[in-house]
Amino acid sequence: MNQLLQLVFNGLVTGAILAIAAAGASLVWGVLRIGNFAHGDYMALGAFVAWALNGMLGLDLVTAAVAGIVVTALFAVIVDRLALRPMRSRGLTSVFIVTVGISFVIRNTLFIGFGSGARTFSIDQSMVYLVGPLRVAPGQAITVVVTAVAIFALGWLLAYTNIGRSMRAVAENSDLAAVTGVDTDRLASVTWLISGALAGLAGVCLGLVQGTFDANMGAYVLFLLFTAVVLGGIGSAYGALCGGLVLGLVMEVSTWHGFAGGLEPRYKLVLAFGVLIALLLVRPQGIFGKARLL
Repeated sequence: MNQLLQLVFNGLVTGAILAIAAAGASLVWGVLRIGNFAHGDYMALGAFVAWALNGMLGLDLVTAAVAGIVVTALFAVIVDRLALRPMRSRGLTSVFIVTVGISFVIRNTLFIGFGSGARTFSIDQSMVYLVGPLRVAPGQAITVVVTAVAIFALGWLLAYTNIGRSMRAVAENSDLAAVTGVDTDRLASVTWLISGALAGLAGVCLGLVQGTFDANMGAYVLFLLFTAVVLGGIGSAYGALCGGLVLGLVMEVSTWHGFAGGLEPRYKLVLAFGVLIALLLVRPQGIFGKARLL
């Protein structure tokens, strides 16, 4: 039973990271109808910026993490202005291809700038806090607190602010929203800013939880992000939050020995593939229904 509780906790930590990253990707699709295939590499960018300031320059982790989040958010807005916005009139396929190209540019730039070796933040990875039957690493403790704040902040933003109401209006009918006075260009920039910030935060948290990370981080996690998005309902930020948490739990708990010996950890990604395929066959709109709802 202690092993199961530990796996549930680990699943919630992993799921929280996937949730905030997937919510950012889902916002971009819901508001702008853009599937950002560079979203995973945005996470890697945030992690590497934070590592460069923390591991190389010796800044404290909080300052480095905030810098990583800010740089990723601004980078997302700049990329939209320079590369994505001019391509929207040419159709979604062209925009998708551009985002794939951006992902390769980011990944290879990180390889050229930082090399292929594994990186780690300046934090004692061997330290463990005992909380009842749970063993909690410092990175996990930080992630639990930070992601909980981010999830509640995002929910508040979407539900109770003018920006959130405008996002929901554009997601439902962008032309009607523009007629009623919503500045869609400004909203697009705000959406990318939020999405980039969530990606940067998720990247830093993933680096803390994994202990080590490299420039391939984004490529590995991208599929999991889109699985969480589809699981929750494409375009639904709330659904993506729930989908990420569910996916993280399923992947970790599946290794419990009580389940006929448990799944080998190396097959967790295969399980995620299975979940995605089954969902697309049975309920392609996602568990939480309307794909266009924010």
